[in-house]
Amino acid sequence: MAYFVYILHCVDGSYYVGMTNDLQTRLNQHNEGAEKNAYTFSRRPVELVWYQEFDSHDDAFRFEQQIKGWNRKKKEALIQNNWEAVHEIVMGERRRRERGKRK
Repeated sequence: MAYFVYILHCVDGSYYVGMTNDLQTRLNQHNEGAEKNAYTFSRRPVELVWYQEFDSHDDAFRFEQQIKGWNRKKKEALIQNNWEAVHEIVMGERRRRERGKRK
């Protein structure tokens, strides 16, 4: 079974990261407002701007959790499939952490 990690662009400009095994059904659920307590409920309509397929639930879950912690700039680089920019952002974050440790 395939699993998908996806990013939605919400009407308020925010991004939502999720995971599913049925991408089209899940996108429809988001836009129909199937869950009143969901983050996307009051931010509809949403647009699918990025997704990646995984062969295992565990791999998809790990990547979903990873990118949920990313800042907006890094998510936008991923959406643009700009891995060089993602790498540059990561290196900048690493340099800032290292400078902070030296103080």
